[in-house]
Amino acid sequence: MSPTEIQQLFDYNAWANRRSLAAAETLTPEQFIKPLGSSFSSVRDTLAHIYGAEWIWLERFQGRSPAALPDVNQFNELPSLRERWIEHEVKLLAFVRGLTQSDLDREMEYKTLKFGVYRNPLWQSMQHVVNHGTYHRGQVTTMLRQLGAQPVLTDLMHFYRERSVAMGAV
Repeated sequence: MSPTEIQQLFDYNAWANRRSLAAAETLTPEQFIKPLGSSFSSVRDTLAHIYGAEWIWLERFQGRSPAALPDVNQFNELPSLRERWIEHEVKLLAFVRGLTQSDLDREMEYKTLKFGVYRNPLWQSMQHVVNHGTYHRGQVTTMLRQLGAQPVLTDLMHFYRERSVAMGAV
């Protein structure tokens, strides 16, 4: 995995996160926190989990291993989650843009919340972050449908197509 490839993946990830947040903006505050019986109870809990996982992985990428994810209850409304997430996104993308091939290939060691200490190349953990977000954004799409809201397209190919059109317009 090259620095350019990892940057594209994280650009996609940020694009897809922003689309999911925008789709959730159509929900009422009650719908946002309504338990729906998915991996995480509500749209809020699922989006907050994606944000929290990105946050904890960035900490791990930088040599720290936090003992807990951020508390989802601090995000009772979407604007508070969006604000925190956008602040984090800036830091995450800056980190990604500064990576070299040797950074990506280095073995990183981190402690997980439940499963102990692991070591693997940085690029593998970074791929995991994007894949993890994709998985849970799919759940958000299903929950939006359950709530009668418009689902959102966050497939990687849609990102490539949108980017291609934007570049062609330049």
